[in-house]
Amino acid sequence: MAATLPVRRRTRAATVGGIAIGGGAPIVVQSMTNTDTADVAATVAQVRALADAGSELVRITVNTAEAAAAVPAIRAALDAQGCRVPLIGDFHFNGHKLLAGNRECAQALAKYRINPGNVGKGIKRDPQFAVLIEQAIAFGKPVRIGVNWGSLDADLLARMMDDNARAPAPLPADAVMREALIESALGSAQRAEALGLPGERIVLSCKVSVVQDLVAVYGELARRCDYPLHLGLTEAGMGSKGIVASTAALAVLLQQGIGDTIRVSLTPEPGGDRTREVLVAQEILQSMGLRSFAPQVTACPGCGRTTSTYFQELAGRIEAYLRAAMPAWRDRYPGVENLHVAVMGCVVNGPGESKLANIGISLPGTGETPVAPVYVDGQKTVTLKGDRIAEEFEALVDAYVRARYGGQERVDALVPPTRTVPIKVVV
Repeated sequence: MAATLPVRRRTRAATVGGIAIGGGAPIVVQSMTNTDTADVAATVAQVRALADAGSELVRITVNTAEAAAAVPAIRAALDAQGCRVPLIGDFHFNGHKLLAGNRECAQALAKYRINPGNVGKGIKRDPQFAVLIEQAIAFGKPVRIGVNWGSLDADLLARMMDDNARAPAPLPADAVMREALIESALGSAQRAEALGLPGERIVLSCKVSVVQDLVAVYGELARRCDYPLHLGLTEAGMGSKGIVASTAALAVLLQQGIGDTIRVSLTPEPGGDRTREVLVAQEILQSMGLRSFAPQVTACPGCGRTTSTYFQELAGRIEAYLRAAMPAWRDRYPGVENLHVAVMGCVVNGPGESKLANIGISLPGTGETPVAPVYVDGQKTVTLKGDRIAEEFEALVDAYVRARYGGQERVDALVPPTRTVPIKVVV
């Protein structure tokens, strides 16, 4: 019996470049480039790579006049390549000047991201914030008001800390900071609406880098407003640390029904692939049953029964094969992202997991008969042997996809004959 999915928080419905956000729409995966935006070719290449990996919104830095001038060329180049992913402009400090001074940039972007802590200080803050909102109104663009505790409005925080110090029962400093994040986001949204920006064009975020603080902040933010919320653990870190911390934080909030867009802010290895953050975000949503992006591969971790590494190599090969095939399959075979493939390493759980998958293979463990039965929709259809198991199983997966999602009627008619060459697995 299928588990009950979390009930999504009810929010206003926003639209960014044709992508629905909030209002019950599927949770959207977002990413951000790390190229110099003024370098059109490099930025186009990275945006395209992120979009091809599955990023549905891509944020780019707009920090100089040269970067702002490059935005229309970036948009035009992407359109010429058939890449329609919406671009979000990330503005800090001088965003009011860049947007007001470059109409083509303001028009080419699908959304503006502004940080209330960086729009200006003192008496300059409100008028410069107003310019940003006025540009959004003039060009019909939504705005993400993105608060970050590394750049929190210093005047607001100081005032709240002073008020707290005078209170009969002062709160801990970290509690005041969390409340300041929320106040900054909600107060800025209210001001934006007062200036004329429709509430349906506002998205909020309050990012921190500590898991428990993020959960607490978003839980309270969700309780106090109905704006769509963008989730992300800021400065999550590198490698497994960044992945684990982001997953821990986002999974808790998503299970509570909180979150309308997400980003996994991984620090890439030097020269590393920026698209990894997209894949991790997708895998979080898919693992929780909230969305499907690519076929799921179940593979056992291995134990003393599986002294061969063959099943590990096959699982990796199949997963890479499915990922590589998805760009072509996505349009050709609707629903293929829900495919479930099992690659198991021994007789203990192998047949059972293979039967539960759409298509699965159970490889022999140590001392087991050197054959690999394949199960299709719970039924054993063929036994593979020999030195071409990987190629034959890929062919079976491809045949299954064409049969299940391409309109063919019989899956079992597409399987190859059983091979009889001894299997090349060390047991």
